[in-house]
Amino acid sequence: MKNKKIIIIGALSLFTVGNMNAQKKPYLDKNKTIEQRIDLLLPLMTLEEKVGQMNQYNGFWDVTGPAPKGGTAELKYEHLRKGLVGSMLTVRGVKEVRAVQKIAVEETRLGIPLIIGFDVIHGYKTLSPIPLAEAASWDLEAIRKSAAIAADEASASGINWTFGPNVDVANDARWGRVMEGAGEDPYLGSKVGYARVKGFQGETTADLAKVNTIAACAKHFAAYGYVEAGLEYNIVDISNSKLYNSVLPPFEATVQAGVRTFMNSFNTLNGVPATGNAFLQRDILKGKWKFDGFVISDYASIREMIAHGYAKDEADATAKAVIAGSDMDMESYLYVAKLVDLVKSGKVKETLVDDAVRRILRVKFELGLFDDPYRYCDEKREKEVVGSKANNDGVLNMAKKSIVLLKNEKNLLPLKKSGQKIALIGALANDKNSPLGSWRIAADDNTAVSVLEGMQQYKDNQLVFEKGADLLKQKATFLTETVFNTTDKSGFEAAKTAAKNADVVVMVLGEYGFQSGEGRSRTDLNLPGLQQELLEEIYKVNPNIVLVLNNGRPLSIPWAAEHVPAIVEAWHLGTQTGNAVAQVLYGDYNPSGKLPMSFPRNVGQVPIYYNKYSTGRPTDSDKNVFWSHYMDVEKTPQFPFGFGLSYTTFDYKNLKLNKTSFAKGEKVTVSVEVSNSGNYDGKEVVQLYIHDEFASIIRPIKELKGFELVNLKKGETKTVTFTLTDKELGFYNNEGTYLVEPGTFKIMVGGSSDKGLQSGFEIL
Repeated sequence: MKNKKIIIIGALSLFTVGNMNAQKKPYLDKNKTIEQRIDLLLPLMTLEEKVGQMNQYNGFWDVTGPAPKGGTAELKYEHLRKGLVGSMLTVRGVKEVRAVQKIAVEETRLGIPLIIGFDVIHGYKTLSPIPLAEAASWDLEAIRKSAAIAADEASASGINWTFGPNVDVANDARWGRVMEGAGEDPYLGSKVGYARVKGFQGETTADLAKVNTIAACAKHFAAYGYVEAGLEYNIVDISNSKLYNSVLPPFEATVQAGVRTFMNSFNTLNGVPATGNAFLQRDILKGKWKFDGFVISDYASIREMIAHGYAKDEADATAKAVIAGSDMDMESYLYVAKLVDLVKSGKVKETLVDDAVRRILRVKFELGLFDDPYRYCDEKREKEVVGSKANNDGVLNMAKKSIVLLKNEKNLLPLKKSGQKIALIGALANDKNSPLGSWRIAADDNTAVSVLEGMQQYKDNQLVFEKGADLLKQKATFLTETVFNTTDKSGFEAAKTAAKNADVVVMVLGEYGFQSGEGRSRTDLNLPGLQQELLEEIYKVNPNIVLVLNNGRPLSIPWAAEHVPAIVEAWHLGTQTGNAVAQVLYGDYNPSGKLPMSFPRNVGQVPIYYNKYSTGRPTDSDKNVFWSHYMDVEKTPQFPFGFGLSYTTFDYKNLKLNKTSFAKGEKVTVSVEVSNSGNYDGKEVVQLYIHDEFASIIRPIKELKGFELVNLKKGETKTVTFTLTDKELGFYNNEGTYLVEPGTFKIMVGGSSDKGLQSGFEIL
């Protein structure tokens, strides 16, 4: 009985303390709206505590161990205990997150919980394909599910905020971060960005309070995909037309999807660093689009405005960032050091601080962190969710859908399931680390299924593996340059022998996983190291080659495109890479992917993109050299945007419009019949492009304005219908005003941006 009394007394004691806390902290009252709770909390906060909410620190010590002594770690720890930290990043795992959250909630005066951020770019520990590869699926529901899997695992490990999706439109493959986005087209990029936000966050803002969702972050705002020469952290110099019509639409789509945070970018725009750009952050994002979440700087980008030559010192950088609309400082250490004094001196209005803090608190309330700060700290759920079979099945499905068949001659593909001698060649074929890609900081090394392992599941063929040559000269890491083997050819002869004795050679070549991503700009888009030489040597002894590309960006492969009979674009596909590749090669999955970026013939064509503008001299009309062309190579890409083959074939016919003349505001209905004319069931991405022939601002020669992924059984025909509205038929002028002008329009419907059935109509 005594024990029972002690338990009862303890429970009553805790209940009493809880009631007392609720009385002292009225913002914990769940019966009030979020805005009411923020109104109750803000007046209780000191200026220092407000600025603390605008401060984000990187992980800095073994948070489950003793408190740090000395240096930056001790400073950050003391700030955390004083309520001067609003967010942490790269702290992950339930034990670690609980430890830092406990300090924020139980040791600070107001107990405001932290929001825990992490780069969940294409998965947490169980990795999906890189985002560029996912975009190649053109399967929006699959992309949404992939983001949901990533959110499920990340949230189970204590994380409640990801720095994705990247919605930078980019058409320069030299830039390593093309692997993070959806490619060169703003329409496809908008659809993909919208799907990813819904996958991370759920369908409504209310879904953020669920334990398996996380807040998303649209980045990099804005125009980072157009860095000059594809050089990381470089300047951007683009027209207003490019800004309004190509750069901004995917960002606006994420706002429409309900994205809760934005990240600004490292680049300048019109000579002003994006971090200090009020036009972007206040006029457009928070003004025109009425975004009510918060903006975080990219890593130390506030401080970097000094290096740009835009801010004279730390205080100036701080003031310019806050005034421009950057709400949270990621690892510049400047808001927490300088902002209080700037407010007290009158150089920054406290109302700007209040606005930023309100936005940050709003997202924390939406995530349910005030109601249960430890809602993401369930060790049992962490063990059940992370690496689960269901998640692996999900990323395998995504990986198969991301593969693009670029060429298939000699009937090499699909491979026969028995009776073939297959030589598998290339160091990447037996690599379990590279396929994980660049942004995989939560994943364990060497956890990808290799292509060799995937192909070994098909046991009725004779499979021989030879690497041919090491790809790397030394181990590659996320933080170091990738160094390639350019001299050691000692494995060539063994590979040639294996190829000579094989019916089919499968060569897995491309980029190492850390060769694309942040800080990985290239001036050479060819196969690195000894791979091109190896490919040509193998071709001499056996030309029946299936080339499987592993890469994070479009590559320049003119020799392979001319000589190799079968080419499969397999990207960096994540954890289930080998199984996905093998199932496609053997025909258990019919490839259906389409390129989200054009592949150049050589790097001299870059940037190259389908939605280009006509020039005054687009063709050789006078039979002389004075027209827009290269002297040494065709103008066209090696493989165009939207291109991708299948093991079956598709025919298009009977392109129809509901009429040919329309009043402004009327809907244009377009239909086409698509037939599977081949020998396999398959999926086709039916694409619709328009061309506004005459406009007050010249329009691209083609613009994607609709697509549909259609399943067709062998011999089946379906009618696909598109509806074009003012949303698809207009454009932005140089002042950012949306226009739908009278004029004539061409339309094209087909399986790629380079060919299809054509028709036209007029807007009166």
